[in-house]
Amino acid sequence: MKDLRPSSEGESSSRFAFLKGPLLARWAPIPLRLIVGYGFMEHGFAKLAKGPENFAAILHALSVPAPHFMAWLTVLTELIGGLAILLGAFVPLVSLPMAVLLFVAIFTVHLPYGFSSIKLMSVAAGRAQFGPPGYECNLLYLACLVGLVFGGSGPMAIDEYLKKK
Repeated sequence: MKDLRPSSEGESSSRFAFLKGPLLARWAPIPLRLIVGYGFMEHGFAKLAKGPENFAAILHALSVPAPHFMAWLTVLTELIGGLAILLGAFVPLVSLPMAVLLFVAIFTVHLPYGFSSIKLMSVAAGRAQFGPPGYECNLLYLACLVGLVFGGSGPMAIDEYLKKK
């Protein structure tokens, strides 16, 4: 069986040199934009589908002030912010309210459940049953937003287009 480990440091770095170039690194923000933008929009659409009044009831139970207003503000932030991130438009601006949503979710909902977002409780009838999620996913979204704000939106982004104009 052939040993797949590199025989020297130089061989390893030359084999994957194409992954380290500035051309490839330039495209790195695109997967971040796609998953963060889609993820936020999906959460916004889910709240709309179930009815913002149901989300307002949850916010009321959490003692959030002005729950109906905050429910709509959350939905709009998720939809508009998610679309803006997806398109790479005004990323530093829209990241701020999106980060606020994530921090509020961490401190009002997820913190008591710990870090892990996956808590397998049991398997019944061939289906996994999960417990309440921790704050792991929120931190991942925050890290992606920070990466996009400081690293830029990358190619095929409205921000990139506006920068060139």
